[in-house]
Amino acid sequence: MSGNEEAISRFVERFASELTEAGMQRMAARVFAALLASESGSMTSQELAGQLRISPAAVSGAVRYLSQVNMVGREREPGSRRDRYVLHNELWYEAFANRDQILTRWEKVLRDGADVLGPGTPAGTRMAETAEFFEFVQRELLAMMDRWRAHKAARADG
Repeated sequence: MSGNEEAISRFVERFASELTEAGMQRMAARVFAALLASESGSMTSQELAGQLRISPAAVSGAVRYLSQVNMVGREREPGSRRDRYVLHNELWYEAFANRDQILTRWEKVLRDGADVLGPGTPAGTRMAETAEFFEFVQRELLAMMDRWRAHKAARADG
C-alpha cells in the first residue's frame, strides 16, 4: 500500500469512527466513508471489500442500509453485470432536508403530548417547550438550506 493509500485508509477509518459515534452502523459508516473518499464517488462491491478488507456480504448489508437511508444508489456498470454503488448528488443537502420531515412529525407528537399532559402541568410545559424547540430548529434548518443553495449558486457563477 502506498503512502497516499495508507493516508486515505486512515481517513476512511477515522471518519467512519465519527459516523459510528453519531449512531450509524459501523460497516455502513466504513462503506460510506470509502465511497466519499473515492475519486469517482462510486465503487463496486469487490472494490469496497478489497479496500476495507471485509466480506462481500458485509458490503451488501452496509449498502442495503445506506440505500434505505438514501445515502447511496446502485448503478449497473455499462456492459457488465456488476453493480456500482454511488453517492447521491447533493447527499448532505438531501440528508438534512429529510430531517425536516422528522422534525415535523416529532413536533406534532410533542404538541399532542403537551395537550394530553395538560398545558399547566410541568410535563405538559416541557412537551410544549420541546415542540417549540423543534419548530424553531426546523425553521432555521429550512432557512439555512436556502442560504446553502444561494451560496452554491454564487460559487458556481464566480
